[in-house]
Amino acid sequence: MDKTNILLFSGYARLPSGTVSSEVYTVMALVVLVDIETDTIVEVDSTLSTRLAERFVSRLIVGQKLEPDIGKLVGKINHAYQGSANKAIITALRIIADKYQSYKLKR
Repeated sequence: MDKTNILLFSGYARLPSGTVSSEVYTVMALVVLVDIETDTIVEVDSTLSTRLAERFVSRLIVGQKLEPDIGKLVGKINHAYQGSANKAIITALRIIADKYQSYKLKR
């Protein structure tokens, strides 16, 4: 993996009220490293309230592509992640995908 091909993108979304995560953070951050040569997400971090949830979400997302679209990845998250932050994760991921598309168009 050529380090010059790896870029960081982030997305943020409001967490649902009444959850542990919302009491700690209010908004969730999702941060990904993307190999821009392959459009592949190579690393993920988030501000979910437990390490288990962070690791689980990371395993769902790492290795997935941001292009041509993230529909398959959204479906995978909707199926596998049944926690309260589901919509926030998907919203943050869509923001990341939009930022990535904008970056690719400007290149």
